[in-house]
Amino acid sequence: MTTFDTADDLSVRKQTIARHFANASDYDQHANVQQIVCHYLLDSIAHIKQSSVLEVGAGTGQMTRLLAEHIQSQHWLINELCSEQTATLQSILPTADVMIGDAETIDLAENHSLIVSANAVQWFDSPLSFVTQSAQRLQPGGQLVFSTFTPNNFLQIKTLTGQGLYYPDIDKWQLALDSAGFKNIELSIQRFDLPFPTPYAILKHMKLTGVSTNQTQVTSDDTQTFIWTKSRLQQFESDYWQQFSGKDETGQLVVNLTYEVLIVSAFKL
Repeated sequence: MTTFDTADDLSVRKQTIARHFANASDYDQHANVQQIVCHYLLDSIAHIKQSSVLEVGAGTGQMTRLLAEHIQSQHWLINELCSEQTATLQSILPTADVMIGDAETIDLAENHSLIVSANAVQWFDSPLSFVTQSAQRLQPGGQLVFSTFTPNNFLQIKTLTGQGLYYPDIDKWQLALDSAGFKNIELSIQRFDLPFPTPYAILKHMKLTGVSTNQTQVTSDDTQTFIWTKSRLQQFESDYWQQFSGKDETGQLVVNLTYEVLIVSAFKL
C-alpha cells in the first residue's frame, strides 16, 4: 500500500471542488442516486478477475466498496481529488495504492485492464479528455466503465437560475469514444426525478452532495459566480413551486429535481 498526495498542486477551481466535498460529511446519506448508478456500473463490468484496476474520482468510496466486494484484481490504484478521503479509501482496499490529486494532470500509470469512474468526470475541466486519457492508460482489450451526467441534469435549477456544470451530450461522448479507438461502445441514459418537500430542501440536498449552488459553468471554459440574495431566493422558491411542483403517491404536494445519468462501457482495441 502506497499513498501519494499531490493535492497541493490543484488549480483554484479544483481546490474549490475538493473543499465542497470535504464539507459534505453526510454525502453517503443523501447521494442515493449516485449509489444506484454505482450498481449500474458494477453490472457493466465484463470480467470479475482483473490484472490492474484504476478507479478515478473515488470520493467517499461508494464505488470502491462495490469493487472490493465483487472484483478481484492483482493491483489497485485508487484516485481521489479530496485528501480527506485517504483513510476511508485505504480502509476499504488496504492493498491499494491511493493517489490524491487531479486526475486530469497527474500520472495514473498505464496498462490497466479496467478503468472505472463513478459520478466524477463532470467535474473535469475538459470532461471529454477523460476518454483520450483512459485509452492511453488501458491495456489492449481493457474496459472503460464510467458514469457522468447529461445536459438535462438538474434541469429545474438551470431553467430557473441559469446555473449548472457543462455536460457534453451523448453524441459528443460517442464521437470521443470512436475517435479514441474504443469498440463495443454502449451508452445508456437513466433518469431519476426526486421529490422534495420544498425548493429550499433541494438546495440543501445539493449542498450535502458536494454541489455548489453559487457557481454556473456556462460552457466548458466559462465559469461565472452566482450570488444568492434574499429576494433571489424568494423568487426561486416561488418559481419552482409554480413550474415544477406535483403530487407524490400519497397526494402530498412536492417539487422535483431531475438527475439524468449517462452510463458508458467501452473496450480498447
